[in-house]
Amino acid sequence: MIHADDGSLSEEQRLMRDSCRSYIDDVVTPFIRANWQREWDMTPGERLSPEILQGAEQIGVRTLGVPEEFGGIDLDRESEVRTFALISEEIARGDSGLSDKLVQNWKVSILLREFAPKHLQAKWFPRLLEDPQFLLAHCLTEPRGASDRWLPYNVPEASMNTRAVLDGDHWVINGRKQFISNGYDASLYVVYANTNPKVGMLQGTSSFLVPRDTPGFTVTKCNETMGCRFMNNGELVFEDCRIPADHLLVKDQAMGSAGQYFRAGKIIQAAKNLGVGVACFERTADYVQNYVQGGRILIKHQAVAIRLADMATRIEAVRALVERASKAVDENHPDADILCNMAKVYASEEIMKVATHALELHGGNGAMLEFGIEKLFRDAAIFLHMDATVDVSNMKIIKNMFPKTAGKYAGPEE
Repeated sequence: MIHADDGSLSEEQRLMRDSCRSYIDDVVTPFIRANWQREWDMTPGERLSPEILQGAEQIGVRTLGVPEEFGGIDLDRESEVRTFALISEEIARGDSGLSDKLVQNWKVSILLREFAPKHLQAKWFPRLLEDPQFLLAHCLTEPRGASDRWLPYNVPEASMNTRAVLDGDHWVINGRKQFISNGYDASLYVVYANTNPKVGMLQGTSSFLVPRDTPGFTVTKCNETMGCRFMNNGELVFEDCRIPADHLLVKDQAMGSAGQYFRAGKIIQAAKNLGVGVACFERTADYVQNYVQGGRILIKHQAVAIRLADMATRIEAVRALVERASKAVDENHPDADILCNMAKVYASEEIMKVATHALELHGGNGAMLEFGIEKLFRDAAIFLHMDATVDVSNMKIIKNMFPKTAGKYAGPEE
């Protein structure tokens, strides 16, 4: 398999990638293959061994984004997003759910680094570093609205249903969040809520820091997903949840500030897709060069060779777009938003095709749970609806390209 060009990587990036690769090959992949039944354990906290996150801690990738002054590793800001993409790909090659767990820590740490008061950074970053099982969560999606809220529909009726009201020296939050990555087992949450119902979503949404043990905050369930099951997706309820006034991160303009999270997030999402695709290719390439069918190894059959070549080509096309988009984000290029969405859409669709080839080239074995290929197929399918649906992302691409003429796509009912 072709990998990222070493000549374009910094020494730091090469070392981190190589450490992640060894961690995946020596720790994660053997665990996943030997314990494939644990994916279906209906006690979510029992699925992933604590040793897996401890291993991520040992190689220094659990707490990326934490400032050096609090014990973290300061990545080169000029290539930070590409570094995240490289590491996400390697980890997702072992397990996309594990990558999801770690990615939330990275992205939320960046938000805290940029927007949290210093005294809250000083309180929570050390706790994150001290406990290898400490997870962070970003709480935006609600039962009545998710990626569609980012369409050009900036009116009060499209605002968050979760509301926050200032009462003396506390904010009181009421509402519900669903489909939250790490939501079931996180220790600290960034929560978005409407704070001005008279204006549009972009002008009236604030973000808050909410610890797990806050009275009035309840984690109600773990959403049982078809793929990425080693990340526990959760549903949350806030009932007169009171947090100190200084736990406000961004007042009213939080959706705009969330670009710090979402631009990097879409690149990382595409990179996770890429990692799943690479795993599909590596496992399939090994299989077709060793499995005999019709009197010869599979790769000698032209139909098989053609499919394998198609898999490799799609993977390299995704890699090229991910690298271009990550560079655009790192450089704050005017086309960064367009390229982020393109990378997310293209990766999710192309890697789904790669996973389909992998499933079919394994024949009947591809459908067997213990073989592990159907897991990669399920993981790839999940990405079509993570970090926005494909259709909503395509609408955003066109709106960014042609802001004066593109349709609004949404609006109040007549």
